[in-house]
Amino acid sequence: MVYVVVALLVIVVLFVIANIRMISQSQAAVIERLGAYCSTWQVGLHVKLPFIDRVVNKVSLKEKVLDFPPQPVITKDNVTMMIDTVVYFQITDPKLYTYGVEKPINALENLSATTLRNIIGDLELDQTLTSRDVINTKMRSILDEATDPWGIKVNRVEVKNIIPPEAIKEAMEKQMRAERERREAILIAEGQKQSAILVAEGKKQSMILEAEAQKEAAVQKARGEAEAIREVQKAKAQGIAMLREAAADEAVIKLRSLEAFEKAADGKATKIIVPSEIQGLAALAAGITETVKN
Repeated sequence: MVYVVVALLVIVVLFVIANIRMISQSQAAVIERLGAYCSTWQVGLHVKLPFIDRVVNKVSLKEKVLDFPPQPVITKDNVTMMIDTVVYFQITDPKLYTYGVEKPINALENLSATTLRNIIGDLELDQTLTSRDVINTKMRSILDEATDPWGIKVNRVEVKNIIPPEAIKEAMEKQMRAERERREAILIAEGQKQSAILVAEGKKQSMILEAEAQKEAAVQKARGEAEAIREVQKAKAQGIAMLREAAADEAVIKLRSLEAFEKAADGKATKIIVPSEIQGLAALAAGITETVKN
């Protein structure tokens, strides 16, 4: 009898141990009792009733990343391209995630593909290539709202890659090459223009400086000549003043005139006009010479 009781106790302990569940951090477990939803176990130690409770789903509450394969989409201007998207999502309600939709990951993938086609269908090729932020924002908003009944929160959507057709890629490369050549031609023309302007400015400055130098030289020459004339006149005035101070008589003045005439007739002139006063000057000179001899 004692052995039977011990055996029963051992069996009970084993059943209890077998029905103990440990829920780790960032995990949750959905429990059904007799086929109906009972509760959601969070982190910690839990015991379920044998043959009555059942763990339906054990989910991770960490953020997950879904990298979907490239999807063919058609733009507003009828260009077919392949777009690869990445969705970052997190399970916020394990109950809704378990009972909301069949195969939530497949449902999220299909919803992402249809949403992407709808958004790209309203954009042209150039807008699609330059509006990744707009596409990401619209997709995240639509997916987050649509997946609320599934217990999923879409945190972020990123367009990973946009692959246009080969013909479009070649046309884009030609366009970029032509744009680069146009910019190069503009830069060369601007450089030549600036060079011509600088050369012209240099010539202009050189001519201005040369004219200024000639002007300054002429001014200095004129000043020198005027100064020389002033000095000559000053010397003459001083000579006259000295004669006046010396009280020179008429004979001395006539003698000075004769000396001036002698300088004028130094042999260089071919014709000499002799004033009538010269005879008187000559007689005066002869008289002075005779006086000196006596």
